[in-house]
Amino acid sequence: MRATQLWPMEVVVLAWALSQSGKAAGANLTLAVVLPLHNTTYPWAWPRVGPAVELAIQKLNARPDLLPDHQVQMIFGSSENAQGVCSDIMAPLAAVDIKMAHSPHAFLGPGCVYATAPVGRYTRHWDLPLVTAAAEAIGFDNKRDEFALLTCTGPSHAKLGEFVVSLSQHFNWTSRAMLLYWNDNLEDRSCFFAVEGLYMQLPSVQNMTIEDVPFMSTNYTDLVQYIKQKARIVYVCCAANIFRALMLQAHREGLTAGDYAFFYIDLFGTTLRSSKFPDRTLPWRHGDGDDGAAREAYKAVMLITYAEPQNPEYHLFLQHIKRTSQEQFNFTLEDGLENFIAGAFHDGVMLYAQAVNETLARGGSLANSTAITLQMRNRTFYGITGALRIDQNGDREMDHTLWDLDPVRGEFEIVANYNGTTKKIEMVPGKRIHWPGDAIPRDVPFCGFENNNPLCQKASFSLLEILSLVMTLLLFGIIVTAFFAYRKMKLEKELASEFWRVSWEDVQSSNLEKNLRSTGSKITLSLRGSNYGSLLTTEGQFQVYAKTAYYKGNLVAVKHMNQKRIDLTRDVLFELKHMRDVQNKHLTRFIGTCIDPPNICVLTEYCTRGSLQDILENDSITLDWMFRYSLTSDIIKGMLFLHNSVIAYHGNLKSSNCVVDSRFVLKITDYGLESFRQAPETDDLHALFAKKLWTAPELLRLGTAACPGTQKGDVYSFGIILQEIALRNSVFYVEGVDLSPKEIIERVKKGEQPPFRPSTNLPSNLEEVVHLMQRCWAEDPQERPDFQHIKSMLRKFNRENSSNLLDTLLSRMEQYANNLEELVEERTQAYLEEKRKAEALLYQILPHSVAEQLKRGETVQAEAFDSVTIYFSDIVGFTALSAESTPMQVVALLNDLYTCFDAIIDNFDVYKVETIGDAYMVVSGLPVRNGRLHAREISRMSLALLEAVRNFKIHHRPEQQLKLRIGIHSGPVCAGVVGLKMPRYCLFGDTVNTASRMESNGEALKIHLSAATKGILEEFGCFELDLRGDIEMKGKGKLRTYWLTGERVSSTRGTRGRMRGGLNSEGGYGGSPQKQTRGENSACAKENGHGFIELRHSTSSSEWHCRPLPPFPRPASSSLARREGACHSPPPSSYDRPEEGEEAGAWERRPLPAGPFPSPAPSHTRSSPSSNFRSCAAGWGARRRTLPPPFSPPHRPRAPLFSVPPFRRPRKRAQRLPTGSPASLAAQAPPPGAEAPPREPPAP
Repeated sequence: MRATQLWPMEVVVLAWALSQSGKAAGANLTLAVVLPLHNTTYPWAWPRVGPAVELAIQKLNARPDLLPDHQVQMIFGSSENAQGVCSDIMAPLAAVDIKMAHSPHAFLGPGCVYATAPVGRYTRHWDLPLVTAAAEAIGFDNKRDEFALLTCTGPSHAKLGEFVVSLSQHFNWTSRAMLLYWNDNLEDRSCFFAVEGLYMQLPSVQNMTIEDVPFMSTNYTDLVQYIKQKARIVYVCCAANIFRALMLQAHREGLTAGDYAFFYIDLFGTTLRSSKFPDRTLPWRHGDGDDGAAREAYKAVMLITYAEPQNPEYHLFLQHIKRTSQEQFNFTLEDGLENFIAGAFHDGVMLYAQAVNETLARGGSLANSTAITLQMRNRTFYGITGALRIDQNGDREMDHTLWDLDPVRGEFEIVANYNGTTKKIEMVPGKRIHWPGDAIPRDVPFCGFENNNPLCQKASFSLLEILSLVMTLLLFGIIVTAFFAYRKMKLEKELASEFWRVSWEDVQSSNLEKNLRSTGSKITLSLRGSNYGSLLTTEGQFQVYAKTAYYKGNLVAVKHMNQKRIDLTRDVLFELKHMRDVQNKHLTRFIGTCIDPPNICVLTEYCTRGSLQDILENDSITLDWMFRYSLTSDIIKGMLFLHNSVIAYHGNLKSSNCVVDSRFVLKITDYGLESFRQAPETDDLHALFAKKLWTAPELLRLGTAACPGTQKGDVYSFGIILQEIALRNSVFYVEGVDLSPKEIIERVKKGEQPPFRPSTNLPSNLEEVVHLMQRCWAEDPQERPDFQHIKSMLRKFNRENSSNLLDTLLSRMEQYANNLEELVEERTQAYLEEKRKAEALLYQILPHSVAEQLKRGETVQAEAFDSVTIYFSDIVGFTALSAESTPMQVVALLNDLYTCFDAIIDNFDVYKVETIGDAYMVVSGLPVRNGRLHAREISRMSLALLEAVRNFKIHHRPEQQLKLRIGIHSGPVCAGVVGLKMPRYCLFGDTVNTASRMESNGEALKIHLSAATKGILEEFGCFELDLRGDIEMKGKGKLRTYWLTGERVSSTRGTRGRMRGGLNSEGGYGGSPQKQTRGENSACAKENGHGFIELRHSTSSSEWHCRPLPPFPRPASSSLARREGACHSPPPSSYDRPEEGEEAGAWERRPLPAGPFPSPAPSHTRSSPSSNFRSCAAGWGARRRTLPPPFSPPHRPRAPLFSVPPFRRPRKRAQRLPTGSPASLAAQAPPPGAEAPPREPPAP
């Protein structure tokens, strides 16, 4: 029967795996999946997880860098029983069936705890890896024995316990906690295992006492009483309806007032949805009569859930599995934290494949399950669910989230996030935990659970102690009485001191013209050409809003009172004292009062930027919303302080009474001093009613007489000001209606329904501001919020602009300065890069030492060289060939030929002097002297060039052989720079003429050299020379000359070969390829003297390669120049792996150029004219295979270990090759595909 259930799914899955494979046929890697098939209440059910697993396998079969020689397929087995329950019987039976029938390489799942335990033991017995994203029980932490091959890429309750430990430490709860859980004993016992994780981890907090209490009864009264006796911090895990009933009982008995904290463990967030999910639910709302009490009770509750990934890949992944679940299983996958399990299973498959791939690359096999499992541990892997960190025990470091109830909206919101990797709790910016008692509750009552604190115990007092207590209280009463008496005397002294009095003779009128119209009553927000972002003005207009004067050298604002005299009553004196005592940065500072008739006035701090009304009415000033929020916030702060002060209210708040100082801080003025307020003048009714447009309707109804203000009236005035700021229209602007101030006041006083108020036509993104306005100018004063509530509302509206304007401006200036520094750095780097390129081009035209002298502006002195070797070559029949070809064909021919030559000569200690037509001139021994090595370098270069020409193909005449004629001569020369325009480094002397004659009297495809060169070459003893005889040369007479036919090659390892005329047909020098036999497990990293490094691995796995390094010349003193044998150093070479049929461990020596190789990447491939260069380079690297670089990750593209871009000529002199182990050399190598870094030439 089990086989029948398994077979249909198996056929479908196997067919799917083969059809989705994008690789060539290879070995199969079989994954056995054991999960519930139909019951979608499990987050790990196959309709939920299946699309994620299939997506992962599809990715593996499509990627060439992961398991390149394997096809991944899966076999499914259901862990459900007949009742649809995840069974600890069916799961192991399904695992055994799959193991016997298909021999899988690894198991995926199961998800249920009781099903995972036996399957985990079986896989340990079978030595097969087990990967799961569920099975959270802490018992699976035993990775040393029965679950040694288990890896968990999903949540685990051990990590939940670590989060609660960090939570306890964060709130300083170190003594006691209670774990309360519903013990249902059914299915998987999720609450039992969740609480178990806390129970095992919490004692690590200073030996905390843990009380675990299982319950199944609905008699919550006894349970709440037990909580009272034993704990203050309670962690609860149960169904949502049970938890609500429990919290209602706790609320009835007073456990939600602030002394207790309840944490509800709702890991998948089934009782709520975050704001991004469409169907938001409130855990306390059930639609019954207890919703109000439940909402109050839940203020003492915080929720613990898993953290939802926020990376964009996860959201695309959710869209895919939703679509696939609907198509394949006809199952609608809803949003929720349960989908995290599907992502974790997907990442588990990818992590396992990565571990297998790395194990195989290191020589392991699929059967080495322990190595594969260890490869998955203690690493970070970026997957669909974000950064996945697996600890050394094979468990994922899980992130969690803490939710708290917003008491205003009644909704839960995230207040803290826990990072499982760093083990730290981070509070969400702008959020805080709303403790019912406005303080963190203690985990142990002050008096203890049994009232055993000595400070709380009653004690009997003796008579002496009673007398002492009475005397202490009496003494305290005397001190208090004396204190208040002193304060009374001080107050009377202050009232009598007249600190506030200002003599009118000390007040000097200000001269605005002398102050350049920048001070006094004429003020502006114009910054005279400066641009501060939020404040922009195109005109320098000034606006008058207040009279000013100088008092004791300071500019002050003067407000004249319409009073004939002021009687200094006690109330007036107290008002003046209160004005001096009230000090706040958002209130104008009170300076004093002049009561000398008829100059009765009040002097206050003067703010140079004008009033808020002036700013709003000035169209030349541009105000962005950041600045508007800043002004509004300053009004709120000032009014909040004023309402909490002894003055208590403003009474005349309007935009003209809000002024801005030089630091762009808004301050409130014209507050207090009710006795100084003049009665309203009735001469100008328009102005009278215009001043009342900010007045609350309940105050307007009191009549025309001056009415005292109220705090609710100030809130109404603030609402009108907020409308002015938002719309920047006239005060009480009503769209489409032109009413006089009197008509507006009459309609407001009438109390229409709906009330007559200004227009609120703001964009949709400012709906919250509109809502705040409407609440502030509500008809009923009790419905208007206070300024503390307004402040909190504005902070929510404007979270991103919490600082004041000046701080914001300074922040912008700092950011601009930082950007400017980055720009300067970027431009400097660009300049240095261009300078490097220019110098590189200059070094290709002139020798390094000469170029450095010219850069310094020095005159380059000619220099004599005692002994150099000069090379001349030309093409026989070039004139006829040019006549038969087009000019473009000739140019293409010479470009291909000289590009090939340039690539070859870079491997020798030579200097290219010039090319004229088909003539090619090279010298060795200057400008840096190299002793007697110049003849050897030129000779070897000549042999290499001659062999390259034999393989060179003319693009437009591929059947024609290009015939190169070479002449060499050694002797003294003089070298120097000729001319100032396009300077050239030229050689002078008879040696140059003789070398030219040697070339012109030579023969095609031969190397003609003089007796002087022959004499130097004989010192090396490795070159083969044939006597040509005495040749008559123009201007020289008869000279004895020789043919250079080849070079004998010797190896420091005892192998000898022979090179005749350059490279042979097999790609080596001379005769048959030379072979070396290496021992088992040999490894080395060795310089061979010509820009190559040999990297050799174990011969048993045939993992060894040889890669070229950038070229460098060897000085005569190099140790490589004194090797045994005839030659001082071997020719460029490389080792390649043996051909088929050759014995294991055999090594073949193949010559390769140390110069630039054509890159295999398409972007480095030139068009058809460069095919000769590729063939030229290919001739050097004949039979050389391109193998994966050693020490590189398997997923990287295959490329040479050290690569040089084509057609780039390296500098003449280079640093020595790095030495060290293969690992250290590979670590110094640039990444595959990267350009080799330029090498600095030596000092001249």
